[in-house]
Amino acid sequence: MSWEPVGFMFFSTIETLALYYLIMSLYRFKWRWYIWQALFVILLNNLQSYLLRNELGMSNVAPLVLILIFIFFFAAVVRMPLILSIIATISGFAIFAGIQTLLTLLMFGSISNIGSTANGYFLQVATAAAVFGIFGLLYRKGKGFTFDLDKLRFKIEDILLSLLIFGFVIGISVLLYYNDILLNALIFLVMTVFLLYYSTRREREDA
Repeated sequence: MSWEPVGFMFFSTIETLALYYLIMSLYRFKWRWYIWQALFVILLNNLQSYLLRNELGMSNVAPLVLILIFIFFFAAVVRMPLILSIIATISGFAIFAGIQTLLTLLMFGSISNIGSTANGYFLQVATAAAVFGIFGLLYRKGKGFTFDLDKLRFKIEDILLSLLIFGFVIGISVLLYYNDILLNALIFLVMTVFLLYYSTRREREDA
């Protein structure tokens, strides 16, 4: 039995949780309020990411998929305005990538020197530890960005969000169907139902 899928899921979950924590802390949101919903989405995303990388050889697509899923998650579940969820996700991803790149250079000299899977796991844990330490301290000191959320919303945002989520899963599912990875398409479908549930629930609560 290969432990590679288990290792990938475990360390990728730590890494992606750190990205979630970075974004929530940077923009002064209560990360604990949504931790279980975030963990559910992160686990599903990491599973489809493993399939994309190992079954389809589409490792270059995985980061883009993660960015889109986080945008939808922050808009539908955390209730960020759509424009803020886009800004927060992209800026958070860029900062996270910058920290990881810096650690890569400090520990290995270059990306090509990482070599083994164990070194890759170590880098993921080191990046997560740095993010939790730095942004935990900044959050406790009251640092970060805040916005008037109502001013960033527009009237048809909930409808647009639902359409974007629906279009996203249709596009990805078609791609995966023609590559015969039905399990991955099913994972995206589950995530879509989850995000649409929160999106429509928000609309009902705000009505």
